[in-house]
Amino acid sequence: MASSIDTGGAWSTMEDVSLCEAWLQVCHDPVTGNEMRFFHMWKKIHDEFCEKIPGSTRTEMALSSRWKILNREMAKWRDALSKAMQNVRSGQNRTNEMIQAQMWFGATGVGKKQFSHHECWEVVKYCKRFNIIPTGPEVMLNETPLRDSMTSDSPLDSPMSEDSPIQKEPRPIGRKAAKAKKAGNSSNHNSKFLEEIARQNAIRIEMEQKRQDMEVAIQAECAQEKEYLRKKDMEKTDRETMAMDTTHMSHETKQYWKLERRDVMRRRLFQDDGPSNTDWLNDQNH
Repeated sequence: MASSIDTGGAWSTMEDVSLCEAWLQVCHDPVTGNEMRFFHMWKKIHDEFCEKIPGSTRTEMALSSRWKILNREMAKWRDALSKAMQNVRSGQNRTNEMIQAQMWFGATGVGKKQFSHHECWEVVKYCKRFNIIPTGPEVMLNETPLRDSMTSDSPLDSPMSEDSPIQKEPRPIGRKAAKAKKAGNSSNHNSKFLEEIARQNAIRIEMEQKRQDMEVAIQAECAQEKEYLRKKDMEKTDRETMAMDTTHMSHETKQYWKLERRDVMRRRLFQDDGPSNTDWLNDQNH
């Protein structure tokens, strides 16, 4: 069966991460990143992407459209993390912060209810576009208020256009310095990437354990409630049995209710169901 990479269907996590890495390498290249036109940028991103995933049939337009979705989701996640960092009280751990961030992410009412592109976030979170900048009462992210952070006029967010320039950034460093910096940051970036994945897995495990504990507690409570109702129903039946008027009943019927009352007394005295009336009758017949 052909994979999604071969058919150009649903995007896999590996494709998303490769796209983010290609975008980062091209758009944040200190040597050439500021001088490329928009069309050439996506052509170069496509080349980098195909090197990472040989045989991919994704087109430049497909990469641009997918990046628009990822960019929007990660911008929402950046804003949610900012909100969570300001909300989490002193002394609480990172787990509470991540849970609150997921709540803020879903509370926007736009797009997905939960952020799931954590591997992609690890690739781009140190970029200027996605940096979390703590401020005062009004959350300002990259000089944009939080309420307006979901809209952007950047050419990196829009569909492909031949005439859209890339926003200018400060003067880049030289080629040798850029290569040395890239080599020095590579191992540190990989280490942080693995640490974040491990932390996210720990959060998921903790949340799953809490859910399972809650289910066990609910099942135990339901079992106790059923047992309580069963005993109350038995007590009611026992009282009706003991109060049964057998004055006008036949001899056989009186004998039946006599045996029923004996069973009630046996349970009350010994806290045990004891043998049934049928067992007692069978013993009498042998």
